[in-house]
Amino acid sequence: MTASSASPLARRVPAIVALLFGLVTIVAGTRVLAGADPGYLVFRPLLLFNTLMGAVYVAAGLAAWKSARRGRYLAGGILSLNVGVLGILLFLRETADVVAAESVRAMLLRTVVWLILFLALIAAARQQPD
Repeated sequence: MTASSASPLARRVPAIVALLFGLVTIVAGTRVLAGADPGYLVFRPLLLFNTLMGAVYVAAGLAAWKSARRGRYLAGGILSLNVGVLGILLFLRETADVVAAESVRAMLLRTVVWLILFLALIAAARQQPD
């Protein structure tokens, strides 16, 4: 398989995952903002951050669809933000107990998903012809 034939699939799979993950994040966040009860304590700043990031996930997915290089930069930025927010959540959970364990687990999931997408897009960018 040549680099040019491997590249579209290698960048489109993470792009589709990012798009779908973003759409699900937007829908879930919007539902809770509209009043749906998720069944656990909602930390509103996190809810707003995650809902906004859903739109960023969609933008990253669209960028990755067009270019693995652009997509990897956005994925790296998203990963960095998620790691930072995860750290803040862990701190708040330990010191103030204002963040539900479910929120920490969900942020950990987001962080792992974006780590995988970032690594996949790095690999895809290496395959992408100049």
